[in-house]
Amino acid sequence: MIEDANAAGGVSIDELVLADGPERWSALHFLVRDGVCQLGSVRLRLAGDGAASGITSWSLRGLHGGGVELDGLPTTRSQSGLPPPAGLHPNGVLAIDHVVVMTPALDRTVQALKSAGLQLRRIREQPTPAGAPRQAFFRLGEEILEVIQEPKAIVERDGGPHRPARMWGLALTVEDLDRAAEQMSPHLGDARAAVQPGRRIATLRRSAGLSVPVALMTPAHERA
Repeated sequence: MIEDANAAGGVSIDELVLADGPERWSALHFLVRDGVCQLGSVRLRLAGDGAASGITSWSLRGLHGGGVELDGLPTTRSQSGLPPPAGLHPNGVLAIDHVVVMTPALDRTVQALKSAGLQLRRIREQPTPAGAPRQAFFRLGEEILEVIQEPKAIVERDGGPHRPARMWGLALTVEDLDRAAEQMSPHLGDARAAVQPGRRIATLRRSAGLSVPVALMTPAHERA
């Protein structure tokens, strides 16, 4: 069992700020109160539509050092304690499984995160189905941060390796993926095998109206 990051004095996620209106998440059968959707112990602050899109910033507990510069990821330091875990959402979503960050320079981003106190679990030196050559995984409380190296062609297309890292998407754990698909129809794509053995994953389509890529995954205890 992995020790809780807060109990060990580690870094954990307090809040993620998204550029989505609350009504978009409510329409997908998430519980939203006062513009906040809590998943597990992490709050999604739904800041409304505007010029920005996706995950615009986050706040973290337990950061090391005086600054909060995390290779360009918009970050604030949180002094808040862990809230009581949220219950099951009407769509069956339980919590955040992992947060995805994209970077043109994996080693640089990993070093910045480690320097701030984030706990590196491993680096996977194998390509993903989408062609990303390497990934790094950090433990942030109950959640995982997955940092993905952009493929070489994308790095070159978008201006080289000196660009900052960027927040990209969310993977959420759902109690029953098939029931969630019925509730979110027609916005949830077909389920397929996840990279993690024994788990299944499905991605919300653009028709869901979210500005951040979101996938739903079966629980980790279903692993073979």
